Amino acid sequence: MKRVNVEAKVVEKGPPRQVMSRYKDETYMVADAVIADDSGHIKLTLWNEQIDQVNVNDIIRIENGYVTSFKNNLQLNVGKFGTLTVL
Repeated sequence: MKRVNVEAKVVEKGPPRQVMSRYKDETYMVADAVIADDSGHIKLTLWNEQIDQVNVNDIIRIENGYVTSFKNNLQLNVGKFGTLTVL
């Protein structure tokens, strides 16, 4: 699903970890968070500077994100064309 817009509360945030790019000789930081609203909850993947930007109990807005399935679980991603804003 593409072009996802959502406002939700951050209810969990895991520790950051390093991952290696498949395509470049670069490493990135990634962390998993869980966001929730009245309709339910979903895992949100945070990359690099987004990790420090978001904290538990923050209300965030994601515009132009997308949803994928990873290991049979739905996952929300901001991506390079989306935006994440702490409200």
